[in-house]
Amino acid sequence: MTQDLARQKNVLRQVLLWNLALFAGLGVAGWVADSSALLANAVDNGSDAAVYLLSYLAIDRRPVWKRGAATVSGIMLLIFAVAVLADVVRRWMYGAEPLGPVMIGLALVAGAINLWCLVLLRRLRSDDVNMKAAETFSFNDFISNGGVVVAGVLVLWLGSSWPDLVAGALIAAVAFKGGIEILQSVREDKRSDG
Repeated sequence: MTQDLARQKNVLRQVLLWNLALFAGLGVAGWVADSSALLANAVDNGSDAAVYLLSYLAIDRRPVWKRGAATVSGIMLLIFAVAVLADVVRRWMYGAEPLGPVMIGLALVAGAINLWCLVLLRRLRSDDVNMKAAETFSFNDFISNGGVVVAGVLVLWLGSSWPDLVAGALIAAVAFKGGIEILQSVREDKRSDG
C-alpha cells in the first residue's frame, strides 16, 4: 500500500469514528430534547459513518468498486433525506417540544467535530470519487450544524417548535442535494474513465 493510500485510510478511519460518536450522542440527545433537527443530524452522521466505512473498504480497490461504493453513498443520502422529511411531517402533525439550549450546545460541539473532519479530508487533496463523497458528507454536516444552532436560538426566542421542524427539513434538503452531487460525480468519473 502506498503512503498516500495509507494516509487516506487513516483519515477515513478517524472521520468514521468521530461520526459514530456523533451518531450515538446526537441520537440520544435528539430523543431527550425532542428535536427533529438533532435527530436528523444523528441519522445523517450515522449514514456518514456507513459511507466512510464503504470508502475505507474501497480505497485500494479498482475504480469500478470505488464508483459502486460512491453510488451507494449517494443513494443512502437520498434515502436519509426522505426519512428525515417523514419525521418532520410526523412531528408537525403530532407536535414536539424541542429544547433550544440542548440543540444549540450539541450543534456547536458537532459543528466543531465536523469542521475537524472536513479539514482532515481536505488536506488529502484527492481526486478519488470516494474521497470527494466523504468531503461532501462532512461539508453538509457542518452546514447542517449551523442550521441547528439557528433553529435552537429561534426555538428559545419564539417558544415554538417550528424552527426545529424547518431545520430538519433543510437538513433533508442539504442531504438530497449532496446525494445528487455524489451520483453526478460518479457519472462524470465513469465517463472520464471509460
